[in-house]
Amino acid sequence: MEVRGAPTEVLLQRPWLPVSISGCQLLAKSWFGETAYHILLTDVQCVWEERMDSAAIQKRAKELNKRLRAEVKAFFSHLCEVVQPCLTGSDGQPDGEARISLTRQEDGNMCMKLKSELAGLPFYWEFHCTPAPVTVACVQLVRPLLAMSHLLQRQVEQLGGLLGRKDAEIQDYRENGAMLSRERLQTDVFEEETYREDFMSKALPLLRSEQTDVLGFDAALQHLYAAVVAHGNSRKRKLSEEQHPAAEEPDVTSSLGGSVINSEAGVDGPEDAAGAKMADRPAVQKSLPVSSNAAERPSSKPKKKKVGLFR
Repeated sequence: MEVRGAPTEVLLQRPWLPVSISGCQLLAKSWFGETAYHILLTDVQCVWEERMDSAAIQKRAKELNKRLRAEVKAFFSHLCEVVQPCLTGSDGQPDGEARISLTRQEDGNMCMKLKSELAGLPFYWEFHCTPAPVTVACVQLVRPLLAMSHLLQRQVEQLGGLLGRKDAEIQDYRENGAMLSRERLQTDVFEEETYREDFMSKALPLLRSEQTDVLGFDAALQHLYAAVVAHGNSRKRKLSEEQHPAAEEPDVTSSLGGSVINSEAGVDGPEDAAGAKMADRPAVQKSLPVSSNAAERPSSKPKKKKVGLFR
């Protein structure tokens, strides 16, 4: 049975990508398995998600496409090909007839409708995205963004220190008679507090007037997000490896050692005959289902006539 949605760490490793659907600017991340998917959308005011497994996809497909009689594997690849370019911000569309629209509902949910063509007939699909739990929003968005902010702040501090040392180096050159060949290359001495105040006074008005910049997860930020998440996952794995194996190994070795001692110690005793009989019983019982399955196989194979995706 397929897992309902993507494992948390699998989806966490996917970066947020800026997308535009029906004129709505969003950040999206998605995971598509063999017959399951998990998508997240956010406008930085709310986070929506939808998780669907194979059974749920089959049910919705039949509700939206009355004539569809195919299994999920038969049409899921088509759904991925049409939807993934839209959820990754790609301009290319594999199917020129595909159309996708997005509507926000009064109850706070978000519905993304898709219309395409499959096997010469219309194929409809709908993503019913509901507000994600606070834990999902924190794990997938808030924590990585806070870690990125902290990392960028440390980078700014190091660059400020580097500029201070560069100014000291330039001053030393001047005191020893060095001269600039071009006057336009001359710069003022870097003062961190003055620079910060000037930067904030110029950058904040631009940030308020252009809200789309908030959603501008460019390639550099995507790379930083992936690096922060990968570091967090490796740190978790290292901690779990240091804690759990130490507690589990004694039990495993003791159980293995006990079985070896019992099997070797009772070679000459009468208990071996009883043990051998008890060991033989499961083998007989295990062989019965195999023979019954082998007998049932021919009866479950009468698939001679081909059936299309639609009836």
